[in-house]
Amino acid sequence: MATKKKPNVIFVQVIDRPARKLILKRGIKAIHYFEYCEEVGYDVNETLKGIKDTLYEPCGMWLPKNLRKPGTSEFVMGVEMPADYKGEVPKGYEIINLKPCKMMVFQGPPFDSVKKATKAIMELWEALETFNPELYGFAWADEDGPRLELEPLGYRGHIELLPVRQLNVKK
Repeated sequence: MATKKKPNVIFVQVIDRPARKLILKRGIKAIHYFEYCEEVGYDVNETLKGIKDTLYEPCGMWLPKNLRKPGTSEFVMGVEMPADYKGEVPKGYEIINLKPCKMMVFQGPPFDSVKKATKAIMELWEALETFNPELYGFAWADEDGPRLELEPLGYRGHIELLPVRQLNVKK
């Protein structure tokens, strides 16, 4: 008797992100996490975790063209801070302003081992390739902010946040 494949359920919601600052460390040419770590080192996440008063946990990000500097990578790591943050910025990092935006959050199912993290990420990415936000009244808004990738932790699954704009908003 063949075993049934368990359906891969992805939770989706839209959240509002306020105006905020972003402390980030840019790479050179990286377009994904491991490439980025080879360029800048594997200690970035620990440095970001040491910053106080963050709005969110440290995460990987794909910066839209309007937030990239010439000669720097698309993929970066950073942490969001309150818009009025005036604290220290670690050496080798920078701080930029992010405008308010809506983010569509995609959360895959939990997984039970580090070995399954890559599979969980790939499955979520496959689902995103065919996801149409217009069915839910939204459009992708890549220039509104970075695409965020949270640390894949088994108990919560893989989570990504993509900027969107609401369609047909009546005023």
